[in-house]
Order: sequence, then C-alpha cells, then structure tokens
Amino acid sequence: MRNMAEPATPSKTPQQADLMVVGASEIVTASGTQALGGKALDRVHILRDAALVVAGERIVAIGPEREIQSQWQATRTLDAGGGVVIPGLVDAHTHPVFLGTREGEFEDRLRGKTYLEIAQAGGGILSSLRGVRESSQAELVQALLIRMDRFLALGTTTVEAKSGYGLSVADEIKSLEAIREANARHPVDLVPTFLGAHDFPPEFRSDHAGYVELLCREMLPEVARLGLAEYFDVFTEGHVFGIEDSRRLLERARELGFGLRLHADQLTALGGAQLAAEMHAASADHLEHVTPSGMQALGQAGVVPVLCPLVPIFLRQDQEAPGRRMADAGLPIALATDFNPGSCYAMSLFEVLSFGALRYGLMAGEALTAATLNAACSLGRGSSVGTLEVGKLADLVLTDLPNHHHLTYELARSPVQSVIKRGKLVYRAAHVAREGLA
Repeated sequence: MRNMAEPATPSKTPQQADLMVVGASEIVTASGTQALGGKALDRVHILRDAALVVAGERIVAIGPEREIQSQWQATRTLDAGGGVVIPGLVDAHTHPVFLGTREGEFEDRLRGKTYLEIAQAGGGILSSLRGVRESSQAELVQALLIRMDRFLALGTTTVEAKSGYGLSVADEIKSLEAIREANARHPVDLVPTFLGAHDFPPEFRSDHAGYVELLCREMLPEVARLGLAEYFDVFTEGHVFGIEDSRRLLERARELGFGLRLHADQLTALGGAQLAAEMHAASADHLEHVTPSGMQALGQAGVVPVLCPLVPIFLRQDQEAPGRRMADAGLPIALATDFNPGSCYAMSLFEVLSFGALRYGLMAGEALTAATLNAACSLGRGSSVGTLEVGKLADLVLTDLPNHHHLTYELARSPVQSVIKRGKLVYRAAHVAREGLA
C-alpha cells in the first residue's frame, strides 16, 4: 500500500499541532478527489501502527506513529485503543425533514400491500406532507438536531438533506430554512437539496401540469433567490414525474444554478438513468431497475450512482440495484441510507456497508470508498472530505474494530468510539459500567 505520510523532515524541535490520534491498529482510507470505480474502488490505503495529526480544522500529517511522534507535538492526544480509524462517513441521500413516523405503513407492507398501493390510498409521501405543513420551523429544526445527533453517533459527519414533504412554496422554504438553521447549529455538515418534485400535493392531484408550472415559475426561482439549496432533485417515475416533466424541471433548475440529482429507475425501468446522463447530473439514485444501456450512459457521462441497499429490504421488494455489475463496469458507486419515515427508517451507514457487501458483493474497502470518497464527490465535496489526507478536513471516526474487514463483517452494532469533526472531538461513546453505576 502507498505510504500516505508527508516526506520526513528531520527537525530537532517538534512542530506544534492541536490534536494527535495514536494507537490505531489501522488507519484506512481511499485517496484523491475524484470518485473511483472498477478496481480502483477497492484501492484503499491501510496504514498500520500509524498516527494522524490535526491543526485547526485540517489534517497536517499522517504516517508511521514513531515518526509522527518524533516530528509533532500536540495539545491533545487521542488514543484509538487498537481500533480502526476511518474517514467520517458521508450519507449522500437522506430525507430528514419530517415530523411523525409511518410505522403503520411498514405493517401494511408486512400484510402484503405495495409501496404504490399505499401511496395511491393517500399514504406514503402525502402522509408526511401533513406533518410538515402543520409544524413550525422550530419544531422541524428540533427534530433535525436530534436526528443529526444520531447520525453523528453512528459515524456520519456529512449528510445530504432533502426537503420534499411540504410541496408548497411556503412549506418547502420552511423545510429548507430548517436545514439551514440546523446546519448552523450542529457539527454535522448538511448539504441542502430542494426536492419540491417529490410528488403532487393534494391541491394539484388533478392538475399535474399546474404543479410543474408552479415549480418552474415560482418555487425554483424563490429557492434560488434565497440561496437555500445547492441541488435540485426530482422523483422520476411514471406515477409522479415522467421523463418529459423531469427534463423540463431539471433544465429550469440548471438555468437557475442548481446542481442536479435524480431519483432514477427505482420502481420501473423508465429511463431515469439515461435522463441523468443527458442532464449531466451529479447523481442518479436508487437504480434498482436500471438497464444495461442506462448503466452505460451513466458511465459515459460521469454520473455517480447512489445506491440504497436497505430500501428494497424495507419495502419487501425483490429487485435490487446491480451494484456489483456497476462497480465492475467502472461506475463510481456511492452508498447511502435513504433515511426517511416511509421507505427506510434507518440512519446507520455501517449497516449500509454490511448490506452493500451482502447484497452487492462489495469488499470492505469498496464499501468504505463508496460511503466516503465517492459519496463526497457526488455532493461536490471530494476536495475537502471523504478521505484522510494532508490538507483535507479532519473528519474521522475512531472505531473499536480490530481490522477494516470488520466494517462489513459485523452487523447490528455501532463500532463508533469517537468522532472528530473539523478537528474537534464531537462525540465519544458511553462505556458499559460492568461493576454497576455509582
């Protein structure tokens, strides 16, 4: 493996830093600023008996522990306790702005109802719409802060956050302003995405063209004017926004300066992947029904496929994204939770890593790259997060895992011991008191 350390510079006086991480069995990371596919997806660097140094918000050195300790002095030293250190995880697809959960729909699916049947009966996205419309911004912010606490405790330091449960000018702006406020108040970095094209609200159920017009003429321009979102996303499916409506919305969003994302080919092979490629979107997400021609188009256009392996399980669907074939074809796949109240009420990217292995056949290094560097690149943050390299932000997770293979081998347990975000220790796990609590 390549040595990730800076060239050694003999010096009698150690350089000063803010934080040094020592005692890791392995420091494991991808490298670079571009999303990786093919054989490069598994090209992680494994540094044994290594240490990492932070000054301010950024990594300033990484390499053999003995060399690092001879060259640097830190105000604070954090012992990894023989565990694996990895980059902060990056979740590139979530829907965290909602009030109220949908466990009733979960049980409806257990009784045999499908996602579409529940949606057509007034459930699904529209049931979450009522919670957002009836809530205040302060209530949405409070719920977001609690959820970001949980993401952080699970090792996720960057989260793409979509609106999409308001579906009116006022309620979508309220949702995006809640994301902005939570972003300012919480260590987790939130990347805001405007998903006004998530479904048709009740007042437009018989006037789909009218809602598309509202999005183009009023909602998108207002969100752009207020600077509330970096990306625009559209749910491209036959029962919601078809190819032509999606293309019109994406073209309008691009005119207004938004980056583009798509829910593509999740429920049917509609051609969302080809549209994502045509529009040079940052990502095409889900892709359970993507065709070979769709995969080829994504690869040629450099679109990152964001896969959500927990969703078909949660929805009790047999069709899965062809993750292994995508990776082998050179596509730079990313992994995400799709955290939301209806189709995947799960926040743990560690769980996603394991199911990326079990469902797609990804090796531990491939899964880690997909949930760090590739996810960061899909969000336009590959130059600052997603790997542990000199000059990048010091977002890292200290685990109790003995080696990086356990990233995918272990299920249903969080291995997170500490989380450092932008150089600050922001989370430390509580330890079991075997002798009882005093």
